Amino acid sequence: MTDWDGDDPAAEAAEPAGGSRAFDPRMLEALVCPQTHGPLTFDPARQELVSRAAHLAFPVRDGIPIMLLSEARALD
Repeated sequence: MTDWDGDDPAAEAAEPAGGSRAFDPRMLEALVCPQTHGPLTFDPARQELVSRAAHLAFPVRDGIPIMLLSEARALD
C-alpha cells in the first residue's frame, strides 16, 4: 500500500461536504461486509459503505468506516 497523496480524483469525489476527513475508496479493496463477507460499494452522498447482499449500509465517520452490525442501517 502506498501513501495517499490526495491526487486521486475518486478520493476527491468521496470528500464530504462538511470538510471532515474523506474516505479513501481504495480501502474497498481490503474491506468486506462483516455479515456476508461480500464486497462493499461506497455511497459518497450518504458517506456509507453498502452491502447489497446483506441489504445494509455502514456509516463512514471522519473517513473511518464503522463496520459494526449494530451501527448498520437496513436498506429498503
